[in-house]
Amino acid sequence: MVRRNDQRRAALVDAAIEVLAREGARGLTFRAVDTEAGVPTGTASNYFANRDDLLMQAGARVYERLQPDEATIARQRAAGRDRETYAQLMRELVGRIASFRTGYLALLELRLESTRRPGLRKLLTERVRADVDANVAYHEASGLPGDATAVKLLYLALNWLIVEQLTLPEVFGEAERERLVTAAVERIVAAE
Repeated sequence: MVRRNDQRRAALVDAAIEVLAREGARGLTFRAVDTEAGVPTGTASNYFANRDDLLMQAGARVYERLQPDEATIARQRAAGRDRETYAQLMRELVGRIASFRTGYLALLELRLESTRRPGLRKLLTERVRADVDANVAYHEASGLPGDATAVKLLYLALNWLIVEQLTLPEVFGEAERERLVTAAVERIVAAE
């Protein structure tokens, strides 16, 4: 029987994200999630059909938590339409993702685990493809400079910068990270 207490389910999925980030996919067990969430042993098994279900819901929850809030979206829509504005948006994006360290590390773990689990690979492939497509569509509608290829190149470059920040934070300090994001936008996005 799968339970329907949405708050408890969200707390368990958030606990799963923390376990994934700290222990990796192999450490993600129902018992570890129960312990992280501070609930009685056996609780997670009442909310998730199996470990794959838990992995997939954890991945979906990370994306949900990474979405910008309405105020950020409104500010972005009201901002200028030049490369400097674009660079500022990208610096904010990298900062937002880097501030949810455990979420991004959990996504990395999920990506690695997806090499062994076809169902998870299918789900992540669909999710990442939809995310890239949504970013391209948002960009094209925004009037910002650059094309779909620039969006995809920035996606690839900035994702690896985020990996460096979260796994080896001493490689690039925050100030250098900001400069690198700006340089990536300036070099990838053609001047109008």
